[in-house]
Amino acid sequence: MLKTYNYSDLSAEDLQQLVKRNVDPANEIRAVVEEVISNVITYGDKALLDYAEKFDKVQLEKLYLDQAEIAELADHLLPEQKEALQLAYQNIYKFHQSQLKTEGKVETMPGVTCWRELRPIEKVGLYIPGGTAVLPSTFLMLGVPARLAGCKEIVVCSPPQKSGKVNAFIAYVAQLLDIDKIYLAGGAQAVAAMAYGTETITKVDKIFGPGNQFVTKAKTIIQSTTGTAIDMPAGPSEVLVIADHTANPVYVAADLLAQAEHGIDSQAVLVTTSADLLKGVQQELDKQLAVLPRAEIAGKAIENSYAVIVADLKEAMTFSNAYAPEHLILATQDWSLITDDIINAGSVFLGNLTPESAGDYASGTNHTLPTSAFARAYSGVSVDSFVKKITFQHLTQQGIQNIGPAVEILAELEGLHAHKNAVTVRLA
Repeated sequence: MLKTYNYSDLSAEDLQQLVKRNVDPANEIRAVVEEVISNVITYGDKALLDYAEKFDKVQLEKLYLDQAEIAELADHLLPEQKEALQLAYQNIYKFHQSQLKTEGKVETMPGVTCWRELRPIEKVGLYIPGGTAVLPSTFLMLGVPARLAGCKEIVVCSPPQKSGKVNAFIAYVAQLLDIDKIYLAGGAQAVAAMAYGTETITKVDKIFGPGNQFVTKAKTIIQSTTGTAIDMPAGPSEVLVIADHTANPVYVAADLLAQAEHGIDSQAVLVTTSADLLKGVQQELDKQLAVLPRAEIAGKAIENSYAVIVADLKEAMTFSNAYAPEHLILATQDWSLITDDIINAGSVFLGNLTPESAGDYASGTNHTLPTSAFARAYSGVSVDSFVKKITFQHLTQQGIQNIGPAVEILAELEGLHAHKNAVTVRLA
């Protein structure tokens, strides 16, 4: 059963508490992660092998799978599984390819031309989670834009299975993406290895990929202590469903459970204008949960989740913007009336026939998205995430004559006389 709140009863403080998630008040997660990072810096590959034994319960002989081993694993897939992954690959490729737009030159004044050019980030690290669910879809979501951007080196880390390998789906995606090595490292230790480098794993310039709270904490620590950037703080997954009387309770419950099965720290929030719909959803949750293979995980996530009853769709959107969800589903026939009001959301699913699962796998949009209210300031992963935009400018003789006097005045008023002189010598 979802805990239920009435929006009209919530004070500003109540609201703030309700939308808060994934906090680490006692810094317990930070302490564990800092120790892991320190060990990887000190002991390199040996630390990774030790952590594989400790956390993944597997004794590895080496830290990677090569091209031949990847090909052997990929052979285990059924033809229809390969076709499904190819369809997802093609749609993701098509959507992300449209983001590779070149920018035009701008003459800001006669003789002064400015423009931007894209350059790929040279070395990127992709973290592919492999905890309670193995996610080849995440490999596609990160690998496709990395390839389109033209990154020179793509380092892929994924936790080893009990077999000491990765599963066949991840191996097949590696083939689709032309990746010839997968490193067998998971958790905070994989993030540390990519941030600092080990004997086997190359140090990268930027790390991508979702994970649990330990992975997220490791990413935020390394971003503030090394020269390695991160895509975003993407922690445990979440969905917010806005539903009215036109929604189908069967679909809504299915969407909430699709989110809940990610992990016990996932959150599924229902914001509804209809008490009848809420009642129907509660009944459907019980019914659908009973037959889910991951019922125990999903059930615990539902216990951490809740419903909010609101007066109308505008009020629902006010709550949603305060929550800033990773995934936002508008389960209403009237979705077009409220899309303009969306301020904070990672990815949006419009109408009663658009499940979050479509975007998670194959519609083409990216599923690596900001969680824990970071959608207030971050976008999901795109080709832009894998490139830098470098600015250029060029001045002609006319340009330096036109712009020079103003630059001299501005440099002088800031007291930077060498700056002024760099213009003066050219004007002379």
